[in-house]
Amino acid sequence: MIEDPYLGKYVTCVSARSTDKEILKEAQDGGTATALMVYALEQGIIDGAIVAGKGDLPWKPRPFVAMSREDILKAQRAKYNISPQVSWLKEATRSFGLDKVGVTGVCCQMQAVRKAQLYPINMRDVPGKVAFAVGLFCMVNFPYDSIQALVEDHANKSFSSVKKMEFGKGKFFVHTERGNVSTVPLKETHKYEQSGCHVCLDYVSNLADISTGSVGSPDGWSTVFIRTKVGNEIWSKAVAEGLFETKPIEEVKPGLGLVMKLAKEKIDKNRKTLEERRNFGVNKALRDPYA
Repeated sequence: MIEDPYLGKYVTCVSARSTDKEILKEAQDGGTATALMVYALEQGIIDGAIVAGKGDLPWKPRPFVAMSREDILKAQRAKYNISPQVSWLKEATRSFGLDKVGVTGVCCQMQAVRKAQLYPINMRDVPGKVAFAVGLFCMVNFPYDSIQALVEDHANKSFSSVKKMEFGKGKFFVHTERGNVSTVPLKETHKYEQSGCHVCLDYVSNLADISTGSVGSPDGWSTVFIRTKVGNEIWSKAVAEGLFETKPIEEVKPGLGLVMKLAKEKIDKNRKTLEERRNFGVNKALRDPYA
């Protein structure tokens, strides 16, 4: 087990992409989170997965319980505004009757899932039914109105015409269905960020069974951290069955160094925010769980 102050604990880290052409067609990057949940469902490891599906408005996610491959595929692509996955944990176990639940989410949501397992206040019977958790890398997130303003006011694109959004290389990229691409400098996005993200001390979802994101891997691939015994068993079997193409993270560019750089930037910056709040007298009891 490798332990790093910024990357968390993990068994191994690789660059990977799904070998499923249908998944890759609509994937944000390498399709790893989608392929993992599909595999877990088809193998009976989970009975269903809580994922971020389409809401009533363009690119406004809505959590739902996916019970089939088709349902899981509907949740592809990053939305960059919060889908309240954790609120559906009880719904999945009680209304849907699931005994083995899969959960996807960003760093703070992985923390919430683990906290619910440790301290199941108002979540009786839920802790033992979380069977598999896949976390996503996350620097910041945005309220829905903010991401809409970035797309429509800054990128000058209709929200309903957007096919994909992504952050990288110091810019926010907006891809349309017709193939047009608009960019917004990253510095223009900062004022729209969700304030709660400024106290988060995790970039790589280090409490998930497996965590994944685009940073560190080439375009069309994902960086994947295998973190727990459960995650390692699922990953090893999926790779053995040919569901993923993998490369050692040491052999790809930009590599693990960039992941660590961004993780350090986020954590160091947000620790300063926590300290400023303490000195100001706000949230004195707010502690650093990674110190």
